[in-house]
This record gives sequence, C-alpha cells and structure tokens, in this order.
Amino acid sequence: MRVVTWNLWWRFGPWEARQKAILSVLRELRPDVVGLQEVWEFGGENLAGWLAGELGLHWTWAPSEAPERWQRRIGGEQVDVGNAVLSRWPVVESEAMRLPAPDELDDGRLALYARLAAPGHHVPFFTTHLTSAPHASAVRCQQVTALAEFVAERRDGTAFPPVITGDFNAWPDSDEIRLFGGYRTAPPVPGQVFMDSWELADPAAPSATWDAANPYVAAGFGPSARIDYIHVGVPWPGGLGHVRKVERAGHRPVEGVWPSDHAAVVADLMSA
Repeated sequence: MRVVTWNLWWRFGPWEARQKAILSVLRELRPDVVGLQEVWEFGGENLAGWLAGELGLHWTWAPSEAPERWQRRIGGEQVDVGNAVLSRWPVVESEAMRLPAPDELDDGRLALYARLAAPGHHVPFFTTHLTSAPHASAVRCQQVTALAEFVAERRDGTAFPPVITGDFNAWPDSDEIRLFGGYRTAPPVPGQVFMDSWELADPAAPSATWDAANPYVAAGFGPSARIDYIHVGVPWPGGLGHVRKVERAGHRPVEGVWPSDHAAVVADLMSA
C-alpha cells in the first residue's frame, strides 16, 4: 500500500500552475492513499475533489472552522482551507476533530479520520496539520495528545495498524514528535505507540520536507528541516503495516514550477 502525505500550500503563490504540477507528481507516484493539508475550496470547486477526479480516487475533506486568518493572508477572499484524504478504496467512515490551540494561535487546524475499505482489512487513516508558530512546541504537545486520543477511539475493528500522516511543523527530536511516538518517552495513550516511518529510510537519503532548495522556503531564510510525517502503529504479527520503503517526492520543479513549499513523503507499507 503506497501512502503519501503532502501539504499543498493552499492558494499561495502561483496556485493555478502549482495545481497542475501537484497532479503531475501524484499521477507519477500512483498512490493508494494520500493525506493532504492546506487544501482549498472555493465557489463549488475543491482541490482534493479535482485531484481525486483526475486520478480516479475516492475522497473526503474537512474544512477549517476558523479560516479567517488564512483568508486575510490572501486579501480576505472567502476561500476555505482544510485537510483531505484521497483513497483508491471507498471511504466508509469520516470524522474531523478541531485541534486545541490558544486564541492567539487558533486558525482552526484539524485532524481528519477516514476508514478505508481496503481489500482484506479496513485501514484507519488520519491526516493532520499542527500549529506552525516556531515557539509553540507546548501547543503542539497538547495537539498530539488530542490526536493520539482521537486515534485510539477509532483504531479498533481491524488488524491493520493506524496510519497517521501530516504536517506536524516540528523537527524529529522535538518534544511533540517524541511524545506522539511514545517510544522515546511515555505515550499520551498508555500502550499506544506510533513509529516514524522515516526511521526506516536510507540514512543517506535527503530528508528535509521544508527544504531551503525550494525558493518558496528560501524566501524565509530559515533552515531546512523534516517536519512532515507518516506514522504507523506497531505492525501486527506477520508484518501488516510494516514500512518497506520511504522517500521524498515533489521536491523539485515540474516544468519550471515548484508544486508546493513542502515536499511530500511517500511510504510503501506491507498490506497482506
């Protein structure tokens, strides 16, 4: 099962040209499941819905309940922002949770759950987008605690371990990533552990998903970092959910257009 997570940079930059570049990357990857963040909807059009139609996939999405801060960044245009899931298999359940945040940082960020009717086993799949403020590690710790509880309540009824994707806006050694994983410190939900798939990548492989080689990132003068993740619950006996391969994608321009300010993460999981 090929899983992708990707922050699509909403309607920033040359978004119409980027939309075509995003489709080109996903078409080449041929994913089974995609977790998307910063998805736009406007005037009856939805970026995830358009991608799903072009790729022949099922989809579900959840909009932010507080998009006003986002909208002010593009001049107040009433464009919605949210998370989405694209799936080769039907989505049989879907539910969103608003992540906790103090008023000064609350822009309606979400966790989205989708149960996927994959052959053999339903897959409990999640995608999320945590607060981005560099100083907000404590807030992200609260958010991953809420996320872990959200997952725990929806992971049962299948042998397939939960898959949690998203833009966590946090470096791998941060408190929030260690807390969510639960294997380098006590987990928020006792006994619930999630493995960072990139730990099974080639150690020499470039890992930054927020990469200063990307001109959209370079404009901010910050360092490159890995802040986007595919987490997987501990594989069942026999290896169900085991990470076979993981790498970046979308980390170079397509016909001169960078698809997003983030690179995607791609993981191939054992599904049978």
